[in-house]
Amino acid sequence: MRFEARDLTVRYPGAPAPALDRVTMTAPERSLYAVLGPNGSGKSTLMRALLGIVPIESGLAAVDGRTAATWNRRDLARHLGAVPQHESVAFPLTVRELVAMGRYPHLGALRSEDEQDRRAIARALERCDLAHIAHRSVTTLSGGERQLARVARALAQEPRALVLDEPTASLDVRHEMAIFELLRNFADAGITVLVITHNLNLAARFADRLLLLDHGCTAAEGAPPDVLRADILQRVYRWPLAVREDPAVSGLQVTPLRAGERANA
Repeated sequence: MRFEARDLTVRYPGAPAPALDRVTMTAPERSLYAVLGPNGSGKSTLMRALLGIVPIESGLAAVDGRTAATWNRRDLARHLGAVPQHESVAFPLTVRELVAMGRYPHLGALRSEDEQDRRAIARALERCDLAHIAHRSVTTLSGGERQLARVARALAQEPRALVLDEPTASLDVRHEMAIFELLRNFADAGITVLVITHNLNLAARFADRLLLLDHGCTAAEGAPPDVLRADILQRVYRWPLAVREDPAVSGLQVTPLRAGERANA
């Protein structure tokens, strides 16, 4: 599956400016595509527009060449897994029960789990390194474990694409790396991954292409070296930043500088 926006404009009622202003992007099939930008730049709005959650003022937002309005919602859920930024569990669930919720689009109203469903759930738990805590209550998990469980739930859908909104927010280094390693592996296995993140260095290291948003507009789009340039980042984030090649990770490293320091220091 691929994600596409062309001249996409979204405006919330009463807002003085559009949340997205003529944004164009394409996340190719079987790629890891990262959306970056400061708070309020339109990252989550782009995700909601692609999924048909917010109305579009003009332009196009499409999944696999089809707008959200032309997708049957249940059919879309079979093909696309989503991991939201915030979520609360309203009643006690084990990890396995949470992950099994990913099978709902396949089960329907009456059918119970069959062997295919159980295999999909077991694979998702295993791939996210959760099998050993499958019977623990979700309420006992750390933030990183809980986020991995949400990723596993989306993976249990056996989707062709994943969309994740800041999946590593407030997580420690180990869980940040574990989740991005997973996402890279998913893309390499043929799943299209679109991830919203604030972590410039993880995006530089793992993503195939990047979209950098600024006040709802496209500041840059392309391969990491074309987007993560000091002049572009400093203009968007309004803070001195240095960008250098880091041989330790075979990629770019973005470093915030102290106020007043030179960007080329």
